[in-house]
Amino acid sequence: MQDFLLTEDELRARGGLKWRKYPPDVLPAFVADLDFKVAPAVQSAFARFVDHQDYVYGMPADLEDLYAAFARWMSRRHAWRPDPALTTATADVVQGVAASLVAYSAPGDGVVVQTPAYPPFLRVVDGTARRLVENPMLIGDRFTLDLDGLQKAASHARVILLCSPHNPTGRVFEKDELRQIAAIAEEHDLTIVSDEIHADITYGTAQHIPMETLAAERTVTLTSATKSFNIPGARAALVHFGSPALKERFDKVFPEHLLGRPSRFGVDATIAAWSDSARWFDDVMQYLARNRALVAEWAASRQRIGHVPPEATFLAWLDCRQLGLPGSPYDFFLESAKVALGDGRDFGGPGIGHVRLNFGTSQEILSEILARMSHALDEV
Repeated sequence: MQDFLLTEDELRARGGLKWRKYPPDVLPAFVADLDFKVAPAVQSAFARFVDHQDYVYGMPADLEDLYAAFARWMSRRHAWRPDPALTTATADVVQGVAASLVAYSAPGDGVVVQTPAYPPFLRVVDGTARRLVENPMLIGDRFTLDLDGLQKAASHARVILLCSPHNPTGRVFEKDELRQIAAIAEEHDLTIVSDEIHADITYGTAQHIPMETLAAERTVTLTSATKSFNIPGARAALVHFGSPALKERFDKVFPEHLLGRPSRFGVDATIAAWSDSARWFDDVMQYLARNRALVAEWAASRQRIGHVPPEATFLAWLDCRQLGLPGSPYDFFLESAKVALGDGRDFGGPGIGHVRLNFGTSQEILSEILARMSHALDEV
C-alpha cells in the first residue's frame, strides 16, 4: 500500500464534506479533493502550530515568504517566473474569481465561460450581478475550444473567465489555442481571469502553459496548492497580476483588509507544499495516472458511456446520454449504485446527461465504485 493512502474507515472518521454528506452506504466521488494523507512536510507544518499552541497573529513577512515559494514552484514546474511583488493572497480561488470580476467589469457586463464549467464559476457570475455568456466546448476525439464561438461571445463581454486546465473535461489547452484566446481578448479589450488551480496535475505529454506567459498585460491568474497537495481546508490561494496596472486597478477596488486573507496555517502548509513536497507529489501523480487508466478501461467496456480521458485533473467527465436512464445519471447512480458523483446539471447546459467522477482515491475504493456502477447499469 502507498503510504499516502487512507482506508474507507479512516476516511469516514474524518470531518470533511466528501465522506459525511451522504449516508454511510454511499461511496462519494463528487467533490474535488483527494482521499490521501498530506505530504510529510505539510503535516509537520500543521503539527508545529499544535505542538507550540501557536494560534496568535502572524508576521507580515509570512506572505512575502508565501509569494516567494509560489514563484519558485512555478519556475521549476512551469517555466514561468511570476513577480512575487505582483501577488495578492486570498482565502480561496473562488474568492479571487469573484473579486476579479468586480475589479475588471461592471454589473450587467458579460463574462465568457467555457461550458460545461466548474459550478462556482456559474454561481459567482450571477452572484456578482454579471451576465453569463456561455461558449460551449466542442467534442470530438478530445474536447476543444470553440474559437469561432469565443470570437462572437467576446463582443458581448468584458471578461473571459478561463479554467486552465479545464474542469470538468480535463483539457490542457495548447499554446496555439491560448494565443488565439489572447488575440481575441486583445481585439475586444477584455481581461482574462485564468483559474489555473489544476496546473500541476497533468498526464503524459500534456503540458500546462500559464496564460500570463502569452498575455501578461491583460491576464490575472488564480491558483493554490490545495488541489495538488490536498489541503483545501487550509484556505490559502493567490491572485497574480500580469502587470502593475492590473494590480493597481484591483487594489483600488479592494483596499487592504477588504478581502479575507489566508490563515497562518494555510500559509505555512502551502509554503511546505511548494518548497519541500515535490517527491510526494510525483508519487501521487503516478498513482493518479493508474487510476485514470482504470476509469478509461471501465468506460470503454461500457460502450454507451462517452469518455475522453482527462489530460489533467483527477476528474473523469462521463457522458451518459446514450444509456437510456430513467432520469438524471446523478440520481440513477446515487439511488441504484449508492455512488455519489458530481451532477452534470450543475455545470451548465452542456452538462445535462453527464456526471463527474473523482478518481483521486485508493484503487480499492475506486474499483468498488466502478463495480457498483456496472452492476446498476446491468440491472437497467
